Amino acid sequence: MQVQHIDTRHGTANQASFSNGNCLPYTGVPFGMNYFAPQTTDQKGSWWFHPNDRIFQGYRLTHQPSPWMGDFSHFILTPISGTLTENTLFHAQSSYRPEESTFCPTHLSIHQLRYAIFSTLTPSMYGGVLTIKYEKNDNGLLLSFPGKHRVVVKDEHTIEGQITHFSDSEDPHFTFYFVLHFEQAIQSSLQLSIEKKAAASIPFYFGEIKKQIIHFGTSFISQEQASFNLAKEMKQAPNQYLKNSRQQWQNYFDRIKIEHHDPKQVRTFYHNLYRLFLFPQTFYEIDPTGQKIHYDTTSRNVKLGVLYTNNGFWDTYKTVYPLYSLIATEKYEEMLEGFLNSYYETGFLPKWLSPDERGLMPGTLIDAVIADAAVKGIRRDLMMEFLKAMKKGATVQSEKTNYGRQGTNDYLTYGYVPNIYQESVNHTLDYAYSDFCISQVAQSLEEEETAQHYRKQSLNYHHLFDPETGFMRSKDINGAFRTPFSSTKWGQDYAEGSAWQSSFAVYHDFAGLINAYGGATKFEEKLIELCNQAPVFEVDGYGFEIHEMSEMAAIEFGQVAISNQPSFHYPYLFSYIGKPEMAQPLIKQLLTQAFDDTFTGYPGDEDNGSMAGWYIFNSLGFYPVTPGSGEYVIGMPLFDKVTLTLSSGKNLTIKTMPNYPQQQFIHKIKRNEKPYKKLFFTHKDLLEGGFISYQLGIVPHPFDLQKEDLPYSLSQ
Repeated sequence: MQVQHIDTRHGTANQASFSNGNCLPYTGVPFGMNYFAPQTTDQKGSWWFHPNDRIFQGYRLTHQPSPWMGDFSHFILTPISGTLTENTLFHAQSSYRPEESTFCPTHLSIHQLRYAIFSTLTPSMYGGVLTIKYEKNDNGLLLSFPGKHRVVVKDEHTIEGQITHFSDSEDPHFTFYFVLHFEQAIQSSLQLSIEKKAAASIPFYFGEIKKQIIHFGTSFISQEQASFNLAKEMKQAPNQYLKNSRQQWQNYFDRIKIEHHDPKQVRTFYHNLYRLFLFPQTFYEIDPTGQKIHYDTTSRNVKLGVLYTNNGFWDTYKTVYPLYSLIATEKYEEMLEGFLNSYYETGFLPKWLSPDERGLMPGTLIDAVIADAAVKGIRRDLMMEFLKAMKKGATVQSEKTNYGRQGTNDYLTYGYVPNIYQESVNHTLDYAYSDFCISQVAQSLEEEETAQHYRKQSLNYHHLFDPETGFMRSKDINGAFRTPFSSTKWGQDYAEGSAWQSSFAVYHDFAGLINAYGGATKFEEKLIELCNQAPVFEVDGYGFEIHEMSEMAAIEFGQVAISNQPSFHYPYLFSYIGKPEMAQPLIKQLLTQAFDDTFTGYPGDEDNGSMAGWYIFNSLGFYPVTPGSGEYVIGMPLFDKVTLTLSSGKNLTIKTMPNYPQQQFIHKIKRNEKPYKKLFFTHKDLLEGGFISYQLGIVPHPFDLQKEDLPYSLSQ
């Protein structure tokens, strides 16, 4: 698909109480330092865009990874005509027709009906160009800032500015710099120099011109760097910006080519693929000597090297980075280097960056991103340093709660995180999985003693398993389970779920969990109970209904809360008891009923590419249940034909037939024309390219399996 056919409004119809993706219609280059989107309201906090609004307040330069995180270093550019009664967004806003506007990854085009202004914004990595066509007289541009800012008119063609506004940062003076160059001269405010600590809007007028072209450069480094970033592009015409942006996007889009009889599903796929290349965002720049540099908010200095931001590893480790390992290894390699720089500068590996460590969500699941790279041979040169960083995170309690593990010392003492900590069950299970990830990195470095130590420690999940109820339950420091217990109570001991959504997070050792249940039969009974019940919940742990509860309840898929990351692997649990046919209809129904190509295209928060990655992997017919194992568990393919251009340089072709709604099961699989019996593919095998063919059927086709045919488990 050509990038110009992508509608960035996919998944953007949201409100605080219910998420259909909580996406924003981002225009920018892949992994851009800045993104741009129309702002339609300034009255709803982080939900400042809705696709059904018919008001345009301006082009927002944004760094918002999620409405739950908020924005930082943002401002708004609003083309205007005539004198405003007050210099505010409310007094400047105009109606527009969304259906006649362009919402594309490469550019935005808006017709402001109030002013009869047509404008197009086309971004680059560190800047962009805004072309404005005016019909009236006394034409201008309104710049709006959310907080502390400084604006200086350097000359009749140039404005420089600074913004100091963010949700949180180690540097209380964290500053974003910008420079705007106007092709047509400013006719008013030539002596302007304003510095304010509060939100404000500033108009600039150009007289009776009919066209204005504004080039802009930005930087997190300095005013000089912003000017340098602008100077590199000043000679480019708007169509060159567009050509460059299209080439960058198309480079990624061409790595997966889909052929399918339903164009709507093809659109859904590529809308999801677009989301995979937005985050994490580039947080480094190129200085005049050609060196990569970034601003370190901890030391409050400029440092050499790359850096990335706006990423929550609790969400993205499951799908985003495994996909990069297949088709975008070169980017994965650089991101790892950036994450290691974060460790060097803060003393701990990152958990949730925006712009620096926010410390949200349980666990330290960047460990899985590192381990997955290690077992796949990606950036071996960094693994010794990463192992030191991972071990520090597993053994040293940070003095600051936003860094490292919570309850580290108690976890090492008791083998679990006691319930004096919120979400203690999730912390424990995530630490156990991270311990496995540490063992995998150590194994790749042939550090057998370390590998054995953390492999053993990764079995700590057993401490919280209650064989009587079949759930993971929190314990106090004396080893007693919390009572009373309800399996549908959300919160308190569980993160964004109940025991149903949190008790199967033993990614590295499902064989061990099955044994704890008393065998495959009892485990199967539990999975059937999970799936075949109503999506009920109790709000007790939160005291009110959070949006994840509402989203699970909105679709009839039992407790398989595909609306949130903890349930992403649930359909694949059947493969670990050798019954993948039980999940194949479930996967197909989730793909076709919970996802589509509309403004409400997701069943819950998309979260920086994580849910888009779930859709992409599942539609291909396999899924990385256990990052760090080097395996992908086979699921249920969606498309007639897929061709992946792999990072190895080879092509992998996947064909599925017959492929209609009634074909709910996999009848046979062939790999390179030979029958394939295993329930998983290895990363090494997939990188060899070749062919996978799925023959589907209308009834299940169970078959006998040996232990070696089952997906990876530590205890297998």
